[in-house]
Amino acid sequence: MDDRGLAPDGTIAREGSLERISAEFAPVVEALRAHVAGTFARLHSAYLYGSIPRGTAVPGVSDLDVLLVLRDEPSDADRADARRIEAALDRAFPQINGAGIQLAGARTLLSDAERHDGGFFVACLCTPLLGDDLAEHLPRYRPTSLLARETNGNLAALLPGWRTRAAAAVTDHQRRTLSRPVSRRLVRTGFTLVMHRWGGWTSDLDKSAELFGRYYPERLGQMRTAAVTAPAPTAAPAVLEMLIDDLGPWLAAEYTATHGERAPRP
Repeated sequence: MDDRGLAPDGTIAREGSLERISAEFAPVVEALRAHVAGTFARLHSAYLYGSIPRGTAVPGVSDLDVLLVLRDEPSDADRADARRIEAALDRAFPQINGAGIQLAGARTLLSDAERHDGGFFVACLCTPLLGDDLAEHLPRYRPTSLLARETNGNLAALLPGWRTRAAAAVTDHQRRTLSRPVSRRLVRTGFTLVMHRWGGWTSDLDKSAELFGRYYPERLGQMRTAAVTAPAPTAAPAVLEMLIDDLGPWLAAEYTATHGERAPRP
């Protein structure tokens, strides 16, 4: 991988590996492996993503991010099992700031509709933990406008729901819970807005904000605030208002003007 996150052939290199997991988080991953293997009979494959397989996780701050791919579409019972595993891991390991398990069906991730969204996520951002790697059935990806459109081209559709949640938030905990995913999504969307111009890939939020600022210096301050808020959520109403009612709408409009709207999902 070069300094732009690319393989020698110019495609986006896969992030993370099991070898990069630090000693503090190794017991968490082993417990996860045991829980998953003993729970999901229809498991196709399991993956880690985020800071733990990238080797940048901070004990007590970072969360455990997991994708479980099932041979069939996930059921309500599967989702309930995932929530139980999340709770068990969160109770047992103070080094993680919560566990998040996503569920998906293998057929969906390999579909044409998900090729440049869920497929890209698995092939480039996920580290295999159990089962057969779906990436073997997916293409190599380049930092193109098509990839930008399909990964983050739905920001405008998210804004109304964020506004509703922000209006209903009456406690600091509720505001912090909302500010984390909002800020993460805005930074990642800001980066993919300029990804095709920079010609590479990164999941580092601070680097993403700075790269965005090369092309939109007038919005760099707001994006830096988003990058700071993502790992350290804030309860400040003014920050949420800026993210959701100012940076968000501008970014959604600029994104659509640059890359177009994401293809509809079934």
